[in-house]
Amino acid sequence: MQIVEAGRFAPAAGRTPQYTEHLRVPALSVGTYSLPSGAIDDQSPHAEDEVYYVVRGRGAFTAGGRTAEVGPGTTLFVPAGEDHRFRDVTEDLAVLVFFAPAYSGA
Repeated sequence: MQIVEAGRFAPAAGRTPQYTEHLRVPALSVGTYSLPSGAIDDQSPHAEDEVYYVVRGRGAFTAGGRTAEVGPGTTLFVPAGEDHRFRDVTEDLAVLVFFAPAYSGA
């Protein structure tokens, strides 16, 4: 068992999104993604499958040619290699992020 330390969530500074990794094992990594209202999410597709769980905030999410409104409780799956991003962030977003296998940065 591994206990993930509390208090490591890093809210974004200014209008820049912030990703903080909290746990990494070969098969999985888990982090938090913070996007302040009005932020531009310029992420690129990843080499890993990804799940997002919106904890708080509101905005929209575009992936696979579709756009959906997101808010607390929204869960999103993005397959490896698919272009995706948050947009139209109207309330600061706090999102749990799960990568499988662990995020490689590619």
